[in-house]
Amino acid sequence: MTAVQGRVAIVTGGGTGVGAATSKWFAARGWKVLVNYSRSQAEADAVARDCGEDRAFAFKGDVASDADCVAMADAAMKRWGRIDALVNNAGRTQFVQLTDLDALKAEDFHRIYDVNVIGAFQMARAAARHMGEGSAIVNVSSISTATGQGSSIPYVSSKGALNALTVTLARALSPKVRVNAVLPGFIESRWLREGYGDATYEKAKANYVNSVALGRVCTPQEIADAIGFLIEGATLTTGQLLTLDAGLVMGRRR
Repeated sequence: MTAVQGRVAIVTGGGTGVGAATSKWFAARGWKVLVNYSRSQAEADAVARDCGEDRAFAFKGDVASDADCVAMADAAMKRWGRIDALVNNAGRTQFVQLTDLDALKAEDFHRIYDVNVIGAFQMARAAARHMGEGSAIVNVSSISTATGQGSSIPYVSSKGALNALTVTLARALSPKVRVNAVLPGFIESRWLREGYGDATYEKAKANYVNSVALGRVCTPQEIADAIGFLIEGATLTTGQLLTLDAGLVMGRRR
């Protein structure tokens, strides 16, 4: 895949994990990058520095706020005059046992949906106003929508809604903007480790490795590579949900 000079990407949740790896993926290929964060300022600033000060900058904004989404798109336009790609990576969850239904309240669903679904829509709407022919959006979803397993029921159901949003936006924004999603499995990340705690994280990771055909978990860089493929390479692909689970759905090779 050849480098593309002068194009502009916005990566939400760009300071850590998949977002950080994706921001660096773009910068390494000649893109300009707005690295969005809501809380991880130090990490986002570090990612922007790694990308190159002439190539990236960090921008604080909560995708659950429509005004912040508009401000983010406007900031990219003011700095570089165009938006060619959006990666909706910002996400929120609550770590609750799936069987503990009484631990959940309606507010938990609202809080998670505000970021994972409404935030993705608001950010897509804000960016699409400035996107030209051949632009692309990638939403970061989860394989939990296929397995029914994940950090919590609100999280899993929100990612199912994000998948539906992906297909609908692909239709609504065609033919100018392509919209796809990636569905990672267990990602080796600080986010999951902090959410589960060290012991549960290591157990879940080991269980995953023993359950998938490829015998390993996903890495942020591998997810970033797939996102990049959907942005730069898959120019005939839209409305698709790309599974990146190391073979979880198909099961362990015997």
